[in-house]
Amino acid sequence: MEWVIANMAPLMFGALVLFLLCGYPVAFSLAANGILFGLIGMELGLLQPALFQALPERIFGIMANDTLLAIPFFTFMGLILERSGMAEDLLDTIGQLFGPVRGGLAFAVIFVGALLAATTGVVAASVISMGLISLPIMLRYGYDKRLATGVIAASGTLAQIIPPSLVLIIMADQLGRSVGDMYEGAMLPGLILTGLYVGYVVLLTIIKPNAAPALPPEARTLRGFKLMLRVITTMVPPLLLIFLVLGTIFLGIATPTEGGAMGAAGALILAIVRQRLNFKLLKQAMETTGKLSSFVIFILVGSTVFGLVFRAVDGDLWVEHLLLSLPGGQVGFLIVVNLMVFLLAFFLDFFELSFIIVPLLAPVADKLGIDLVWFGVLLAVNMQTSFMHPPFGFALFYLRSVAPASVKTTDIYWGAIPFVCIQIIMVAIIIIFPNVVSYGDEAQRARAQMERDGTAPPPVDLGSLLDQDEANPPPKKGGASKGESAADYLKNLGQ
Repeated sequence: MEWVIANMAPLMFGALVLFLLCGYPVAFSLAANGILFGLIGMELGLLQPALFQALPERIFGIMANDTLLAIPFFTFMGLILERSGMAEDLLDTIGQLFGPVRGGLAFAVIFVGALLAATTGVVAASVISMGLISLPIMLRYGYDKRLATGVIAASGTLAQIIPPSLVLIIMADQLGRSVGDMYEGAMLPGLILTGLYVGYVVLLTIIKPNAAPALPPEARTLRGFKLMLRVITTMVPPLLLIFLVLGTIFLGIATPTEGGAMGAAGALILAIVRQRLNFKLLKQAMETTGKLSSFVIFILVGSTVFGLVFRAVDGDLWVEHLLLSLPGGQVGFLIVVNLMVFLLAFFLDFFELSFIIVPLLAPVADKLGIDLVWFGVLLAVNMQTSFMHPPFGFALFYLRSVAPASVKTTDIYWGAIPFVCIQIIMVAIIIIFPNVVSYGDEAQRARAQMERDGTAPPPVDLGSLLDQDEANPPPKKGGASKGESAADYLKNLGQ
C-alpha cells in the first residue's frame, strides 16, 4: 500500500493510457479514471472526501467560460459556408486561374485550403468539400493519385493552424492566454506552412512533370476579362468575412467570441445572397454544431475530473520533476515534448491532446521561461500531424469517405507522408527561429511576462510623484527658490 500511495500519479496516468488503448470514449475514460483513483485515494487515506465537492463549481465554470463560446460560432460559420457552395465556387475559379500552369490545380487546392481555413476553421468541412469537388477533376486530368490526395488532406488541415482555428481557442483556454494573441502568433507560421506546401508541389512538378500536368485548353472555359471578373466576385465575399472576423479581433474591436458571432451572421448573409439558405441546410449545420460543441464540452468535463484528482495526488509535481530533470534545459524539454506529442498524435486527436497533455506541460514550460503563446502555437503545428498520420489521421478518413473507388487507401496514406514531413520541418523552423511566432508589442509582452513571474515593478503614478515634489522641493544648482514646485523647477530647467 505504501508503494501504491507513493506512485499514485504514474499509476493513474498508466491506467488512463490503458483505458484509451482499450477503445473507451475519451471523455468517459478521463472521468472514470479520475473518479476511480479518487475513491482509491480516499480509501487509502491519501485524499479527503471533500475533494469531489469542488467538481460542481469547476463544471459550472466550464459552462460559464465565454472563450469556449467561440467554438460553436466558428463551427456554425464554417458549416454554413461549406454547404452554401463557397468552396465549390472558389475551387472552380482559382482552378481556372492557375489552369495553364503545371500543377495549377494543386496550387488552387492549397490556396483555397488556406482561404477556407481563414473563414471556416473546421478541418472536416475543408477536406470533405475539396475532396468532393477537386479530387475527381485532378484525377480526370492525369494527376498522380498520391499527390492529389496528399495535397487535399494537407490543405484541409491548414484550418487547424490558420485562425480562426478551433484548436487555437482550446489551446488559449488551456494555457490561460488570450485567443487574440494566439491567433496573431499563429498567422505567420500558417502562411509559411502554406508556402512550404506550394514549394513541395513546385519541386515535384520539376522532378516528375507528368505527376501534375497543366489543364488542357478545352478545360479552360474562362479567359481574359470574364475570368478576372469571376475571380473578383468570388474572392471579395470571403476576404470581407475574413476581415470581419480576424480583423476586428486583431484590432481589438471585438473579442474572439464576438468575432465568431459576426462570422456566423456573415456566413448566413452570404448564404442568403447566394440563395442557398434553406431550412434543411440550417438544420444540418445546427445539429452538427451542437454535436461538436457537446463533444468538446464532454471531453473538457472529463479532463477536469481527471485533472482534479491527478493534481490532488501530486501528479503535476511528478510530471514537473520528470520534465525538469531532462538534460538540455529548454531545448531538451522541447525536443522530448514534441516527440511525445508527435507519437501520441498517432492515437489521439487534437482535442484529446489539448485537454490531456497541454495542462500537464504548460506549468513546466512556464517554469523554464518559455513564452506560453509561442509554446501553444508550436504544439498546434505539431498536433496538426494528428490529422495526417497514417493510418489513424482523421483527414485521411474524411478523404477516404468521399474519394472514388479507383483511389486506394494506400494511395491516400503514401500521399500524406511527404506533407507530414513538411509539418515536422515547420515545427523545427519555429524552434530554431522563435520570432516566427510574433504577437502584440515586445515591451508589452515582456511586461506581461514579468507580471506573471511576480518580478514587475509597480506602475509609476506621476501625479503622486509631483505631489510629493511639491511638498518636498528637490534642490537644484544654486538652490531652488522658495515655494517652487518640482513641475515648475523642471519647466524652468528646460527653459
